[in-house]
Amino acid sequence: MRWTLKQKPSQDKVSHLAQALNVEDFVATLLIQRGIETFEDAKNFFRPKLEHLHDPFLMKDMDKAVSRIELAIKNQENILVFGDYDVDGTTAVSLVSAYLKSHFPNIATYIPDRYAEGYGISFKGIDFADDNGFSLIIALDCGIKSIEHIAYAKEKNIDFIICDHHRPGEFLPDAVAVLDPKRDDCFYPYDELCGCGVGFKLIQALGTNRGETIDDLVQYLDLVATAIAADIVPITGENRVLAYFGLQVINSDPRPGIKALVHQVKKKTLDITDVVFIVAPRINAAGRIKHGNHAVELLTEFNFEQAQQFASEIEQYNSDRKDLDKQITKEAFQQILTNNEQDRFSTVVFQEDWHKGVIGIVASRLIETYYRPTLVFTKSGDKYAASARSVKGFDVYNALDACSQHLEQFGGHMYAAGMTLKAENYKTFKQAFEKQVEETILPEMRTPEIEVDAEINFSDITPKLIRILKQFEPFGPLNMTPVFMTKDAKDTGYAKTLGAEEEHLRLFVKQNNSEGIAAIGFGLGKKIDIVKNQKPFQLAYSLAENEWNGTVSTQLMLKDIRTNEN
Repeated sequence: MRWTLKQKPSQDKVSHLAQALNVEDFVATLLIQRGIETFEDAKNFFRPKLEHLHDPFLMKDMDKAVSRIELAIKNQENILVFGDYDVDGTTAVSLVSAYLKSHFPNIATYIPDRYAEGYGISFKGIDFADDNGFSLIIALDCGIKSIEHIAYAKEKNIDFIICDHHRPGEFLPDAVAVLDPKRDDCFYPYDELCGCGVGFKLIQALGTNRGETIDDLVQYLDLVATAIAADIVPITGENRVLAYFGLQVINSDPRPGIKALVHQVKKKTLDITDVVFIVAPRINAAGRIKHGNHAVELLTEFNFEQAQQFASEIEQYNSDRKDLDKQITKEAFQQILTNNEQDRFSTVVFQEDWHKGVIGIVASRLIETYYRPTLVFTKSGDKYAASARSVKGFDVYNALDACSQHLEQFGGHMYAAGMTLKAENYKTFKQAFEKQVEETILPEMRTPEIEVDAEINFSDITPKLIRILKQFEPFGPLNMTPVFMTKDAKDTGYAKTLGAEEEHLRLFVKQNNSEGIAAIGFGLGKKIDIVKNQKPFQLAYSLAENEWNGTVSTQLMLKDIRTNEN
């Protein structure tokens, strides 16, 4: 791991903000590093308000989308709400369909089968709409590149409204409306919405058109916050407002489906991390192991007992998912060793019987050991399909674009993407992708980095600091949990390893004459020798509160440990 101390802003800026907010300099530094430079910026950051949300009609084609939906309602048309099978897609479908059903009965949902249809709008889905009398399809979290599919639908007199957040290709599909803040000709003030976020802007526009206020739509924000957490979009601007109020709904009055997923969690208040690790994987498991329809059923069920039954089934899918991901990861590691590919610039592995629903998770697992852009392929019908994951700073979408002549289709983001190719092109693509990564990846991107926000002493860790940092939440990309560095720390003699394989490390540390602080380092068990024998060392960590038997105490969540000589 390399530690990088973030550049400190100018002292004038720091002093000015610190004085305006009555906080320590290093707290002002944390805020400026997040783009918060004035009292007004800080007020908006610490006190998000629903009125900070943008006018949905600022999004290109929003007026067309609303007009077409209102026409469909007036004419008693059948509307199909179509979405991807992941968390972002299933929450978006649940949100838009639930809202529309509250106004109009002729609404149905469609989630494509991950295995039979694959990602995005499918010809099978359009045929389903045609066979069942649907004249309007609202596509969520997909569709921005579905030019042929939209043309096919048009031949069948089926209109499309696309709500997507992925990067468009050279041409846009010929839909009635294409809502995507990443369109070059869309000047919406915020372009980092997730798919469910774009869906929320659609119902916000519909609500505005019907005389509803934002308060009427707060009930849907538990779904939006879940999607924001799962899709790892920046928690800045509008996303921060949506996540902030969505978490309030999750903790006060969540829909029965989400309540059923979290009712056994002992924590009184869930944060965004809990949503990422507790709620999102279970919703995802439905589409990975069985079918995304199960997630939509759960999220749109209003009877709590029935929701508990759905949640119990999804819990089993999640358990199956864990077993699969463990086994496939083991096989992928063995393949890398067998092929002597430990020292490549990229990881590209394939096995035809790997479960398509977990290959993205496996790609992330491989990066934990071999820190480099990673693609995991499996067989899907007569083609190979893959999930891609990347490392910090490397745009895997651009790398795939550079190799697109070998691919059938691809799409995604900077750090996560999906693709398909013909079996005969696999080896050629693998070579081309490795060459592209080798030529474009910077040397520093090949080593995991810990970005340290500020160097502090243990004496700086006060109840006031903890209270202020809690107001930085919700955390996520571009507003990550602050990471601090402290030098000259010493263990008080209580250091020990934890876990079945002694993989974790627990310490009780001091600095000079400070009070001792508990510290836990997951995966740092091998570093116990650094802290032995009262030798001083350096810590990189974030701060957390640990509750035990009703007592709350501060705990260091260790990112890394190194000797004082580093």
